[in-house]
Amino acid sequence: LADRKKNPKNFIPYRDSKLTRLLKDSLGGSCKTIMIANLSPSSKSYEDTYNTLKYANRAKNIKVELVDNVVQVERHLSEYPKMVSVLKAELAALTKKLEDKNSNAHKMMQDFNESYKMFDAKCRK
Repeated sequence: LADRKKNPKNFIPYRDSKLTRLLKDSLGGSCKTIMIANLSPSSKSYEDTYNTLKYANRAKNIKVELVDNVVQVERHLSEYPKMVSVLKAELAALTKKLEDKNSNAHKMMQDFNESYKMFDAKCRK
């Protein structure tokens, strides 16, 4: 993870593991992170302990540049109520237009059903 200076060609920002994916925002973000490595003195857990120590050693070398999380506001706060009212008016107009189209479609369907009934009645005679 932190061996960019030693091997710039082989640098992989995040290895493919669940732990790294869980810690991705903390390890690469702009926050302070504490890592606690859980080790076992048992010889049965030697490989896990060894891998944990290697990971913790690499993780401690990560240096993060802090970035302020500042949101750039493009509009002044006083413009938002006006923008909301414009969007509400647009929504009302579109809703009315949709209702008109639905009522026209419903009317056309009724006309079609009546015409079909009349045609069917003529054909049966």
